[in-house]
Amino acid sequence: MINRQRLSLTGLRLFSCSCMVSSGARMLANNPPLAEARPFTTVVREQLSSLNTCFYFKKGEIEILPTPASFYETLKDKICSAKRRIFIASLYIGTSQEELIACISKALDHNDNLRVYFLVDGLRGTREAPNACSASLLSKLVKEHQGRVDIRLYRTPELTKIKNALIPKRFNEGIGLQHMKIYGIDDEVILSGANLSSDYFTNRQDRYYLFKSRGFSNYYFDLHRLISSMSYQVHYSESLQRFKMVWPKNNLTVEPLLNRNEFLKTCSEALRNFLAGNSQVPSQLPISNDDEYQTAVYPISQFTPIFKKGVDYSTEKPTILKILSCITDKSVNWTFTAGYFNMLPEIKKLLLLSPSERGNVITASPQANGFYQSKGVSRHLPGAYLHLSHKFLQDVRASGKESQILLKEWQKGVVNTPNGWSYHAKGIWLSENDSTDLRPAVTIIGSSNYTRRAYSVDLESNVAIVTRDSDLKDAMQAEVDRLIANTREITTQNFEDELDRQVGFGVRVATKIIGKRL
Repeated sequence: MINRQRLSLTGLRLFSCSCMVSSGARMLANNPPLAEARPFTTVVREQLSSLNTCFYFKKGEIEILPTPASFYETLKDKICSAKRRIFIASLYIGTSQEELIACISKALDHNDNLRVYFLVDGLRGTREAPNACSASLLSKLVKEHQGRVDIRLYRTPELTKIKNALIPKRFNEGIGLQHMKIYGIDDEVILSGANLSSDYFTNRQDRYYLFKSRGFSNYYFDLHRLISSMSYQVHYSESLQRFKMVWPKNNLTVEPLLNRNEFLKTCSEALRNFLAGNSQVPSQLPISNDDEYQTAVYPISQFTPIFKKGVDYSTEKPTILKILSCITDKSVNWTFTAGYFNMLPEIKKLLLLSPSERGNVITASPQANGFYQSKGVSRHLPGAYLHLSHKFLQDVRASGKESQILLKEWQKGVVNTPNGWSYHAKGIWLSENDSTDLRPAVTIIGSSNYTRRAYSVDLESNVAIVTRDSDLKDAMQAEVDRLIANTREITTQNFEDELDRQVGFGVRVATKIIGKRL
């Protein structure tokens, strides 16, 4: 019935048009109508149609959490009420997170049907061993709830036996990491750039999106389990370090240290199939102008170190470049942020070429960088990122975009002092091509810092969100406003006038040499 009504209306329009042609043909020929610009979000969704996995959300099914405290409290509340599963992927778990571990343990005590799955990086998660580390902290759960807790440590296949023997701890993390941040409880998932430690719960600003969807949660649970099947398993041990790492027989393939080529062959094929949409994730309804599903969410991930060179099936980098390539209208405004500012050259090129009337880049000031005044070599990292932001401003000037593209430094006190915060947010927001509505309609949220490192050595997972939901647009605009509220604009003049912005020659040279790892 609905189809017949639509067909009838279409026929009526065609009939009306045919009656007007003869009387108005000459007028139309002399004054051809101007082509109406297509909505930016429509163009973006067409560009992303090649992605095989997309989820659709109703109004209210995506919630933006504003602060580290709200992220932590929401996470604990969800854990306490978990019915079936808790699945968490993070770079590491802070060694002081006894409260979080106790919260999970209590949830397991109260519900025999609950299962818990952790995935952390095998290098960062064991860095402090045999002292307390992520692995030893999590092994307590394995001991107390045998058979119901699965702890996995992913180790990059780039860590060969020779590299493992020669490169010291902390430095070996430069080879590659499990960097995804996925916090799933039952049919809900929080995607973020935040790890699980005290600063990320109190005074380290990041972004946090809560998605309420069974299909979406199943997708990320499947991804979590897939990477876990390529990872070591943590068992409790009475040894000094309190844990041991084993390679389960039911893992996807052989241990990478034993046969790296076989590991890469099998795992890359599995990830290729997953990204191609062959993961048995149920499809959902498509977006249209007259239904209630107003937001499309596209999972995009980067698994470059597991794919062999020249055959990378990762979806994050190409998707972001496609989205930015869609900016052909000056009314599309954009904001880019990364706490560790080392923008991928291809991303920088597209932003500099965009015709947008306004582009904002938000980065951490040196005093909001987590490595500010740290010990050892890492104390030079704020200077390295400062140098990179100066180079970006020089590129902006060379492109003649100084009035359109602004660099803003985020600072809230001085990190590692009372009331001082650090900045770890990362993301991209873009508006519709409508000068009457400057609110974001597209955003990227997840673990990536959009650096050369993110697209070469780490495992990353993000989503691209495209929406026409006015409430969600308001929430995204409020998110951007909160970040900008703690910024000040920086120009090349600041680098000329302020002595503390003078970066030493050695740091500049080192930045050029190791830039791909920052």
